[in-house]
Amino acid sequence: MQRLETVAIVGVGLIGGSIGLALRSRGLAARVVGVGRDLKTLQQAQDRGIIDQATTDLEAGVAEAEVVVVCTPVSRIPHDVRRASQAVPAGALVTDAGSTKRQIVETIESHAAAADVFVGAHPIAGSERAGAAHAHAGLLRDRVCVLTPTRRTSAARLQRARDFWGGLGCRMLEMSPIEHDEVLAYTSHLPHAMAAALASSVPAEWLVLAAGAYRDGTRVAAADAGLWTAIFRDNRGPLLKALGTLEERVAAFKYAVMTDDEDAIRQWWDQARHRRRLFEARQPSANQDD
Repeated sequence: MQRLETVAIVGVGLIGGSIGLALRSRGLAARVVGVGRDLKTLQQAQDRGIIDQATTDLEAGVAEAEVVVVCTPVSRIPHDVRRASQAVPAGALVTDAGSTKRQIVETIESHAAAADVFVGAHPIAGSERAGAAHAHAGLLRDRVCVLTPTRRTSAARLQRARDFWGGLGCRMLEMSPIEHDEVLAYTSHLPHAMAAALASSVPAEWLVLAAGAYRDGTRVAAADAGLWTAIFRDNRGPLLKALGTLEERVAAFKYAVMTDDEDAIRQWWDQARHRRRLFEARQPSANQDD
């Protein structure tokens, strides 16, 4: 990617902070501007070297940016993209890091100025830890970033989005916003919901006997409740379908246990083990995804 003069990051948390560190470590931007609502938090990000400049004024923060990355919660992304689109220089790219896409893209594309500059994106990387304090430059390296262009998407800006996210080390995929949300309901949103269900299914007084299986199965249940409440609500249709699939799998296991069907139990487990091995074989590094 050609070196940029100014990149603005709206929402300097885990993902936004990691983008800032990646830009700086790879020498991809001369200046990184952090935009947020809490100047103290932004100052901490600046002290860590994540950003060069901090501001709570979104319009001022994006006024000279060639690329704006909106990393705010999914419920706020359309509003922030619209505001940014009215303040960026001509030719700027505005992209995002939202974990859902259909509703975000549809809302943004109802606003002509925003639709002209926007390319939807979702870097599939993260952690149960929140905030810029946990950001690191390698978070996005070798991780898939899904771009969700539509018929309204500018070809030139789509290419710039490919170059930008690819320059941060991401592997690029493209699909429609609807397809993205259907797939992520299964691969991300459902596992988060099930981690929370598992975590709360074990009585607190029994946790002294919990070990690796509980730890690994519930890791992402430590994530921010507000963030995941917004994601579940935004993608409730595909998530309900995914929950139905899970219910079928659990019902099959329950019936096999109830009838003491050894072969059915073994086949049920073997299918899951095979799917897990396929996942492990396709992982390019040891980083944990969200």
